[in-house]
Amino acid sequence: MTAPVRFALVGTGVMGALHARVIAQSDRARLVRVVEPREAVGRAVADRYGARWAPDGSDLSDVDAVVIAAPTEFHHALAGEVLAADKPLLIEKPVCGSLAETEDVVATAEKRGVPLVCGLLERFNPAVLTALALVDSPVHLTVTRHSPYAPRIRTGVAWDLLIHDVDLAVRVFGGQEPTDVRGVLGHFHPGSLPGAEDVAEALLTFGGAALANVSASRIGQRKVRTLVVSEVDRLIEADLIRRDVTIYRHVSLDAATPDGRGYRQQSIMEVPELVSNREPLAAQLDHFLDLLAGAADADAERRSILPAHRAVGRLFADHA
Repeated sequence: MTAPVRFALVGTGVMGALHARVIAQSDRARLVRVVEPREAVGRAVADRYGARWAPDGSDLSDVDAVVIAAPTEFHHALAGEVLAADKPLLIEKPVCGSLAETEDVVATAEKRGVPLVCGLLERFNPAVLTALALVDSPVHLTVTRHSPYAPRIRTGVAWDLLIHDVDLAVRVFGGQEPTDVRGVLGHFHPGSLPGAEDVAEALLTFGGAALANVSASRIGQRKVRTLVVSEVDRLIEADLIRRDVTIYRHVSLDAATPDGRGYRQQSIMEVPELVSNREPLAAQLDHFLDLLAGAADADAERRSILPAHRAVGRLFADHA
């Protein structure tokens, strides 16, 4: 039997705590190191899962892979340390807070032949997996990701939220990078850092014909996570929070009764069975472990990271 992969976790915030739980619950992985500069917080997480605490990641000799869930502003330096040690890396999205730093991390991983995964978690949402399996000939996409304000998040909404939906648009349209990116950024909340936008709206063009509208906001009063894919003859709608999918078809009929009260059109709704009910974070970990085992393509995984980051980077370049 293959020994579990030994993991170091860097960062014990909200996402770090979730990663710790998922790693500890996996039969294929073992959490052995928790890296966190705040000793009390780091030790608490390490003790909960039978790992050792360390204030930094300077020594990774006893681990096989690393998860970085630290604040985005520290990603570039932390990823450099991990890749210099040739350790496979799963790094929370965005890879870094700028396109240049992200491209540097991806290029370094490619040069050293190290598996790299970005935590674009919606790729593993059962509703997304089901919708993508149903898509045939998409022509228009609308993705909405609105949330209430969270003071702990320092990154602007484009890198923090919109990147998920740009990535989904890229996947819906077969992995191709958008040929045109246009959008606007809005700064509204008095608690946000200077330059950290609260709303981002973008229009993406794929191949000159297909379009995607993506909308992200952190000043909403309720969580909204919806994906709507339009084809010429049907619409596929996914609710990413409820994790359900509905297919709509509009049908025109000549079924009116003599008195004119009959129906001349109707909408047909179908609710397909989900292709998976796996927790997205656990499914993402399984995918990472498959990469380490050689059961998935590490080169293709690295290549899949940049299209969404480049698109978001272009959005910022237009507003520089």
